[in-house]
Amino acid sequence: MKRPSFQFYPSDWLRDTALRSCSTGARGLWMDMICFMHEGEPYGHLKVKDKVILTANLSRMVGETLDVVEGWLLELFQAGVYDTTENGVIFSKRMVRDENLRQQRAAGGIKGGNPALMDKGKVNLMVISEDKQKPTPSSSSSSSSSIKNTKKSAIAPRPDDVVEQVWIDWVALRKRKGTTISETAIQGARDEAAKLGWSLEQFLIEWCTRGSQGLKADWVLDKQNTQQSFAERDQQARQKRWETMTGRKWPTDGQIDTAFLEIEQ
Repeated sequence: MKRPSFQFYPSDWLRDTALRSCSTGARGLWMDMICFMHEGEPYGHLKVKDKVILTANLSRMVGETLDVVEGWLLELFQAGVYDTTENGVIFSKRMVRDENLRQQRAAGGIKGGNPALMDKGKVNLMVISEDKQKPTPSSSSSSSSSIKNTKKSAIAPRPDDVVEQVWIDWVALRKRKGTTISETAIQGARDEAAKLGWSLEQFLIEWCTRGSQGLKADWVLDKQNTQQSFAERDQQARQKRWETMTGRKWPTDGQIDTAFLEIEQ
C-alpha cells in the first residue's frame, strides 16, 4: 500500500549546504523530484513503475523548457544533491536510507518489537541465550576469510590503457560510493568515453575529479555548454526561436530579418 505522505524536516532543508548553493529554480525542481521519487519504484528513485523519468519527461512534468531543466539538474548534480545508479537513474540517498530504516523498524514490530516487553517465560530466554553464544575461533576466521575472498574477487583487473595511479583513485572512489568495480562497469565507462572521443583513462580522470557515483558523456557535454557566456547562450536561444518560427536555418552571412529581432527585444 502506497503511503500518502513522507517525513519532511524543514531545518534539514534550510541547513543543507549543498542544496543552498543551488539556485532557487534548482531547489524548486528538487522539491518536485522528491515528490515524484516518493511514488517511485524502488522508493526514492526517479521512476514510474519500471519506467525511468528522463529529462525530457521531467521538463514536461514540471512545466519548464528542456534547456532550463537540464541546467537545474546539472546544478544539483555538481552540488552532490542527488546520485545516480549505474543505469543513470536519479535517486535520493536520504530517501533510500530513510526507507530502509523504516522497513527495518516495521520488520522488528512484526516480530514483536522490544523483547523486554514479551513473555520472558516463553521464547525470549531461548533467543537471548542463543545471542550470547560466542563463535569459535575457527568458524570466525573461516567466515572472515570467505568474506575477504568475495570482496577481492569482485574487483576487476586494471585495463592496460589506464595508468596505475588513475586506476587506484577510481577504485577508491567506487569503494567510497559502495559500488562495484566490475567488467560491466568498466565497459560502460569505456562506451561513455567513446561518445566524447576520449580514452578510458581521460574519462576516469574526469570521473575522479567530479567525485560522483556515476558519469555520463551527456553530463560532460552539459558542463561544457554551461561554460559559455550569458551573451553566447542568449544568442543561441534567439537563433533557435528564429529557426522554429521561420522554419529556416539561421543564415551564416549575418543577413536576417530585423523585424524578428525587434520583437525579441
